[in-house]
Amino acid sequence: MFIIFLQPQLISITKKMVQKTNSDIFSEKTILVTGGTGSFGNMLTKTLLANYKPKKVIIFSRDEFKQYEMQQIFTDPCLRFFIGDVRDKSRLHRAFEGVDYIVHAAALKHVPTAEYNPFEVIKTNVLGAQNVIDVSIDVGVKKVVALSTDKAASPINLYGASKLCSDKLFISGNSYVGQKATRFSVVRYGNVVGSRGSVVPLFFKLKNTGTLPITDEKMTRFWITLQQSVDFVLKVFRWMGGGELFVPKIPSTTILDIAKAIGPECNTEIVGIRPGEKLHETLITEEDAMYTLESQDHFTILPYLASLTGNKAANKNGKPVKEGFKYASNNNPEKLSSKETKRLINEHFKGQDNDILRKTDNR
Repeated sequence: MFIIFLQPQLISITKKMVQKTNSDIFSEKTILVTGGTGSFGNMLTKTLLANYKPKKVIIFSRDEFKQYEMQQIFTDPCLRFFIGDVRDKSRLHRAFEGVDYIVHAAALKHVPTAEYNPFEVIKTNVLGAQNVIDVSIDVGVKKVVALSTDKAASPINLYGASKLCSDKLFISGNSYVGQKATRFSVVRYGNVVGSRGSVVPLFFKLKNTGTLPITDEKMTRFWITLQQSVDFVLKVFRWMGGGELFVPKIPSTTILDIAKAIGPECNTEIVGIRPGEKLHETLITEEDAMYTLESQDHFTILPYLASLTGNKAANKNGKPVKEGFKYASNNNPEKLSSKETKRLINEHFKGQDNDILRKTDNR
C-alpha cells in the first residue's frame, strides 16, 4: 500500500530516508518556486524549512495578498518573496539570478476559466513556460522541475492542451542548453487531496445543505496528498538526468466514495459531467507506454527523441512496461475502498472544516 496507509513509525522512517537522500542536494542551495503561494508552494516551503537547510527559498508569484498571508505563517530569514509574472521575461531574469533549483508550479488551472479566457491561458501556461526555460538557461539554473497534470495526457480541454505544450517545451528545453548544465524534467500526477479548486473543499462546503452534487457515479480519480506530491518532487531532483516525465504510483477512488466519506448523511444528486471533463483520468497513455519504464514507486516516461536529453542521458532506471499499457484511474490496480477513502479524508481534514470553508469562499 501507499504511505498514507502505513503505520506512523514507518511514515517517520520513510520521511527520514527522504530527508537523508535529499539533504545534500538542498543544503545551502537557493530554491525558487513559481506560483509559490498556492497549496503546493506552501507545503513545499514548509517541508524545505522543516527538513533541510537551504540558503534561500524564493516565492515568486503575482498575488501580493497571498504573499502577505504566507509571510504571516513563515518567518524564516532565508525566505524571500518576489512579486512577478512568468509572462514577464525581464522580471524572471532578475528573480532567477543565483538560483540553483526551480519548481515551476505557476499556471492557470481551472478548466472553465481556461475555456473562457483562452488567450490568457496560452500566455501563462505556454509562453510563460518558454520564458522560464529561456531564462533558466541564460542565468545557469542547475535543475528545473515543472509540475504537470493528468489533464495533459490525451487532453480534451484547453487547460490540458496548454499543459501538454508546456510539458513538451520543458522536455525539449534540454536540447537548447548547449554546453550549459541546466536540466529540465516534468512531474505529472492526479488530484491533490484538498488543494484549492478540488472537489473535497467543495463537498465540505456543501455538506450542510444535505445534498452533494455527483457528476457520474462511475467517475474515478487519482488521489495524492500534498505532502506526497512535495516529497515526490523533491526526490525527482535527485533522479532526473534531463528530459524525463515522472509519474508517481498513487491510488484512485470513485467520486461517489469521496462524497460518502465527507457527507455520509447527505443525499447525492447526479448533475452530469461538465464540459471538458473526463469520466476517468489518465496519467500514462498507450502511446506513452512505448517510452515508459516502471520502478517500485513511480513510472518514468523517456523523451521520444534521444536528442531531447541535451548533453546528458535521461534517467533510464526501471523496467519497460508491457505493450498497450495504460495508467488510468479506472484500471489502476491500487484502488481505495470506501473505508480507506473515508480514512484518508478523516486523517487529512479532521477538525479543518471551518478552515476549508474559508479557503473555498476566498479562493
